[in-house]
Amino acid sequence: MKLGSRTGRWFKREWIYFRKNRELLVLALPGILYKLVISYFPMVGLILAFKFFRYDQGIFGSRWVGFDNFTFLFKSQDALRIIRNTLLYNFAYITLGTVVALVFALLLNELSGRMVKIYQTTMFLPYFISLVLVGYITYAFLEHKSGYLNNVLQNFGFEPHKWYFETKPWIFILPLVSIWKGVGFSTLVYYAGILGINSEYYEAAKLDGASRPQMMMRITLPLLKPLVIILFILGLGGIFRGDFGLHYFVPNNVGMNFATTDIIDTYVYRALTKLGDINSAAAVGFLQSVVGLVTIVSANYLVRRVDKESSLF
Repeated sequence: MKLGSRTGRWFKREWIYFRKNRELLVLALPGILYKLVISYFPMVGLILAFKFFRYDQGIFGSRWVGFDNFTFLFKSQDALRIIRNTLLYNFAYITLGTVVALVFALLLNELSGRMVKIYQTTMFLPYFISLVLVGYITYAFLEHKSGYLNNVLQNFGFEPHKWYFETKPWIFILPLVSIWKGVGFSTLVYYAGILGINSEYYEAAKLDGASRPQMMMRITLPLLKPLVIILFILGLGGIFRGDFGLHYFVPNNVGMNFATTDIIDTYVYRALTKLGDINSAAAVGFLQSVVGLVTIVSANYLVRRVDKESSLF
């Protein structure tokens, strides 16, 4: 009886909430439907990770094979290399992207008027450029015969480099391209966080004689800390899932550079196109999602132990 009464009260409370906010819920409906169709309905295909898929039998008619498909990644002689590259590159992208975006957001906060809009637009534009086009832009800079970078080096008396046939430079080129393309979006997120800080804090600090650097260190950064931590935790969720477009199109998929440019996603793509093994590809994708979930939960747990208010949940 108690359970029934609690359920009735819950439905009544939810119905009141729905009637009170029905306009907002209707506005959110297209986004919810889009997310369901694009992100949640395709999750049915995750069962391919545990099946020996045959086109004539379909997804549900194919034979179950348990965890056999997961051995594809770990049996490979390149497993250690591609896992290491994926983790190290993603950690570099997350860390450097956070630091650079935070610095740019703080610098934007020091500007005023039209200059802020000009810099915002300039930094944000690369975010909308496709990675295919980014690959062509990179090629225009690095091409060994007529690339811009080699022309500059030759003007200063240096020998031109065949960048696409040298392994080590890509350790620096890929993070640089990643930051150039994505830092604009992250900068605007942090800048919005700065604008959301109550101006009374700064006014009180000015009355106490605080300088701009002091206000930045004692007010802006501490109040931005929860936002930085949340975005960092969310970034860690994709640490086992590499940026396929960046690592495929920018280095031009040159086999000589696989030692430093190859990640899990590009390796699986090549295996899928050569062998047509969608079972193993589904298994690797499922594994990446599980590792991402575990990473987010673990990172959030550690943050919660240190500072409960800064945790994601």
